[in-house]
Amino acid sequence: MDDRARSLLKTLVERYIADGQPVGSRTLSRASGLELSPATIRNVMADLEELGLIASPHTSAGRIPTARGYRLFVDTMLTARPVDMHLTAPEMAGVRGQLQPDQPHRVIAQAALLLSNLSHFVGVVTAPKRASVFHHIEFLRLAERRVLVILVSPDGDVQNRVIFTARDHTQSELVEATNYINTHYAGLAIDEVRIRLKREVDVLRGEIAALMQAAVQAGSDVLADNTEQLVVSGERNLLGVRDFGNDLGSLRKLFDLFEQKTELMRLLENSSLADGVRIYIGGESGVVPYEELSIVSAPYEVDGRIVGTLGVIGPTRMAYDRMIQLVDITARLVGNALSGPK
Repeated sequence: MDDRARSLLKTLVERYIADGQPVGSRTLSRASGLELSPATIRNVMADLEELGLIASPHTSAGRIPTARGYRLFVDTMLTARPVDMHLTAPEMAGVRGQLQPDQPHRVIAQAALLLSNLSHFVGVVTAPKRASVFHHIEFLRLAERRVLVILVSPDGDVQNRVIFTARDHTQSELVEATNYINTHYAGLAIDEVRIRLKREVDVLRGEIAALMQAAVQAGSDVLADNTEQLVVSGERNLLGVRDFGNDLGSLRKLFDLFEQKTELMRLLENSSLADGVRIYIGGESGVVPYEELSIVSAPYEVDGRIVGTLGVIGPTRMAYDRMIQLVDITARLVGNALSGPK
């Protein structure tokens, strides 16, 4: 492809992203700044169509980019922009202000909502897996033979489980068990606590041993539930996207994808292996069942280790430079919010 064809393709993609209307040869001639006759432009567009880079909708003589055309545009024609250039000052303040260090699950939910609000599409974030180590444990009596177990991980994540005990315990007994476990077992992995408990059960008082066994089981239940979680925000935004708002069949498949989450999780896990922002256009991912849909994603790190992925899901007709920047900035801010103090 020569420079003239590349310039016209770049202009066509940019105009279609901005206006959402098929681009005709006259519009292309004005917008490209090239001194070419309409006939020459039509010939170039015919060549681009033959290469599978643009297509002609049935209802218009103009052309629109195909997924292949978007891919070439993103890979070779997208202009690198300075950080923060495409986000307004209030938007940047919102990004930084909402992603303050807090409970990890709260940061993840805020990030998904933020991505959705600023992109006007769908924001997705995978939550980091919880550590198998507990930092602190506490028992609270709820009622006869019902005890609340509170497990706190080293990163401050809190999980609650209700257990049923063989006999009723006073709160003073629960406090004694709490102090004993935190003194002797805090900082150990649940599996290691289980092994030590088997060795030491004979020397522990019966009620403490029973409570410890229940606590270990509660911790194991937390880990069993700890398939990496996916937070999705803004699904309904896609209903307002003109590109596919009338294709109810594909939208239904897409909403099923958001609800089931398994396939989307697999895609985002693959994205976590990428170095920086990764873009899937159309059917490239093999996961999203829609040709007019793109995913812009990036991994985020906590204390120098990649622990999750976030991104934006929207139509192929999206402002990729803005989405790339939004995803990249959010990934870095989520990592900072979840990392320990420097």
